[in-house]
Amino acid sequence: MPKSSSNARVARDVAYVALGSNLGDRQGMLSRARDAVAALPGVRVLGVTAVEETAPLGGAAQPAYLNQMMAIETEYAPRALLAALHDIEAQLGRVRGDRWASRTIDLDLVLMEQQQSADPHCTVPHPGLQDRDFWQRELAELRALVRG
Repeated sequence: MPKSSSNARVARDVAYVALGSNLGDRQGMLSRARDAVAALPGVRVLGVTAVEETAPLGGAAQPAYLNQMMAIETEYAPRALLAALHDIEAQLGRVRGDRWASRTIDLDLVLMEQQQSADPHCTVPHPGLQDRDFWQRELAELRALVRG
């Protein structure tokens, strides 16, 4: 896989974006986040998994999460895509706090088919991929759909 860490757009690639919410209207927040990702310039949604409720990570006492994953076709390089996802989080009212704190919305760039990034602020594949069984299930489902 070619590595890319620039903020520029590149050739079309498939990216997998995880969505999570455990505060407020969780279902509504996932819906608004999906719509915002789909509205990004140069992005086309290829598939979305069903919503799944999961226990919070990190051992903190907090509400359960609703999670799902999207497969998108994009021209963005990893860092530029992650920046766009963080912009969406901010537009939807997310305030970044402690690492394992509850959140209204969380958008993670999990994997890209053709690109990797070792940037400490944008590591792709996501370093938590191997520790999250639900991500692995969702990713397998979407990759099967994308690859036909």
